[in-house]
Amino acid sequence: MPNISRDEVAHLAKLARLAVTEDELDVFAGQLDQILDAVAKVGEVAQNDIPPTSHAVPLTNIFREDTVRPSLSQQQALAGAPAAEEGRFRVPRILGEEQ
Repeated sequence: MPNISRDEVAHLAKLARLAVTEDELDVFAGQLDQILDAVAKVGEVAQNDIPPTSHAVPLTNIFREDTVRPSLSQQQALAGAPAAEEGRFRVPRILGEEQ
């Protein structure tokens, strides 16, 4: 059964550059103990005949097939634009003068 000390919690807090009060050291030590206990229990259950998985349920491709469908021509798309230039929408410059 893991048992993490206040000194270990203080060391971890120092490494993470966290300001931790004396009261928080006790609270965090207890919480970290619970986390380490849970991880140890999972390790006990793991069997060699069970392959590691990255997801609890199988994933399937959620994307639709990429099929060609009728769409607007360039002229039709630009017809409602307030300004167009060289076959593209013209918009106000929002960045500096660099190109």
